[in-house]
Amino acid sequence: MSVKEFLEIAHGLPEVAENESFGEMTSFRVRGKSFGYLDEAEKSVMLKATREEQAALVAEAPDVFSPSWAGGRFAWVKVDLVKVDPDELAELVTEAWRLSAPKRLAVELND
Repeated sequence: MSVKEFLEIAHGLPEVAENESFGEMTSFRVRGKSFGYLDEAEKSVMLKATREEQAALVAEAPDVFSPSWAGGRFAWVKVDLVKVDPDELAELVTEAWRLSAPKRLAVELND
């Protein structure tokens, strides 16, 4: 998966805004809430997840996924874009977006 393909997935979701963030990263937000951070140089992305999902992904494929940090009910998982399955990444990006989007907006995605 390329950075360009990731960007197509992220920008395909409703109301996504892209902003410069800390370091060399680019943040992705929906209505002001972050759901992902892209590091183009490393060809990696950090995505919002539940703690359970973070643990499952890291256990399933530690060469693709690594824990970033966790706080409250959410955790962040670092994804190696070169190694991740494109369909799985699309699902993870969508789920990260849902965790940050207002409920009414998230429901519209299903319509």
